[in-house]
Amino acid sequence: MNEPIRLGRITAPVGIKGEMRVYPYTDDMTRFSDIKKVLIEGREYPVSRARYQKDMVVLKLEGIDDRNAAETMRNKELLLDRKDLWEVPEDTYFIDDIMGIGVLSEDGSFKGFLTDVIQSPAHDLYEISPEGPDGSPNRAASFLLPAVKEFVISVDLSGRVMTVRLIEGMTSL
Repeated sequence: MNEPIRLGRITAPVGIKGEMRVYPYTDDMTRFSDIKKVLIEGREYPVSRARYQKDMVVLKLEGIDDRNAAETMRNKELLLDRKDLWEVPEDTYFIDDIMGIGVLSEDGSFKGFLTDVIQSPAHDLYEISPEGPDGSPNRAASFLLPAVKEFVISVDLSGRVMTVRLIEGMTSL
């Protein structure tokens, strides 16, 4: 787990001075104010400033000084080196760290892989996809699990396994 963490995706330029609108992948977008530098496609960019508009971050990076330069960044992901990460509370995880983790029910039966995290104001939802015939996740047969203590019993990042409590009907559409 030495890969950088994905912070967000650049969605569009803002104005004419190189600012960019970013869809944040964090539950607290105000953390962008504390970030000194980001990585985009392997290149490091110092952060000049961050401000906020509704549920988006407006970011100004050094070296991106006009709308045309900002436009070239559209749809690119912002990454943060792990050494620059902030501390997270217990039972809180970076999405990149849990993606693809195996999911077991509390009786030990394999339920699939965590294939997506859907962020919402109330709580995240984990998309769990059972294993297909070829061993890869079968997203067509996936189900959603609320990311709350009532359903997520434990997460073992080093063992790459999440143990969950399922209720009747949860795994069927």
